[in-house]
Amino acid sequence: MAVKNRFGLPDLGLGLGLRSVHFPAILESWPPVDFFEILSENYLATEGRPVHVVEQVAERYPVVLHGVSMSLGSTDPLDFDYLRRLKALAERVRAVWLGDHVCWTGVAGRNSHDLLPMPYDEASLRHLVRRVRDVQEFLERPLVLENASTYVTFRRSAMPEAEFIARLAEEADCALLLDVNNVYVSCRNHGWDARAYLDAVPYDRVVQIHLAGHTDHGTHCIDTHSRPVIDEVWRFYADVERRTGGRATLLEWDEEIPSFEETFAELQKAAPHKQAARRAVA
Repeated sequence: MAVKNRFGLPDLGLGLGLRSVHFPAILESWPPVDFFEILSENYLATEGRPVHVVEQVAERYPVVLHGVSMSLGSTDPLDFDYLRRLKALAERVRAVWLGDHVCWTGVAGRNSHDLLPMPYDEASLRHLVRRVRDVQEFLERPLVLENASTYVTFRRSAMPEAEFIARLAEEADCALLLDVNNVYVSCRNHGWDARAYLDAVPYDRVVQIHLAGHTDHGTHCIDTHSRPVIDEVWRFYADVERRTGGRATLLEWDEEIPSFEETFAELQKAAPHKQAARRAVA
């Protein structure tokens, strides 16, 4: 039986990450995309054309914010100046929700500009839970946190990644963004069982799904967002949609970005899976 999300957040349909290379096509035709996701950091420190475009988009489409600099797993203090600007941006574009990743991005005031993995143990879990609660209290809304792709593991880890994220969501009372491509990439890189990973996800906390392509180097995969979605990831997505009855689904494409028409066509491959999930719970 399909599991509803406990936050009452809507299935926004099929969306795209808003990328500047696609601004002209979007502004000229206002395409039939259900929603757009914006990378928060691209719009926090500017009052130029990008923000003007986002405001126009937000007048016509639902918008969600997705960040990469909250650094929830870091030992640095939370950056409340960043959080204030993030909260203001969310209000400005009437964001349906906002989120970041289960990771850390820097230490000692330095940003690595990468999503760095956590050791999955009790101490890390307590640290993350406390910080997620503090951020949610400040933002006055639940965070939507994503499973990042990982390339190394820690000897001190004491539980599987999926269990760690599930416990984080429960104990911090936050929402989740399930990136099914990241599940594939991480499981390939570490030899994990992807089906067991998906079985362990608390779907009542999942409010969004990410799809993307990756680069397969044979011995490992890199989450490049530079290719079409592979068949196995589409199968994962179909499975997740069946389990949930349908969640807001977004296609990411960040390198070697094709035309808007090609990107939109790739997104439309998700439509049959979403329609089947909705029919199953109708």
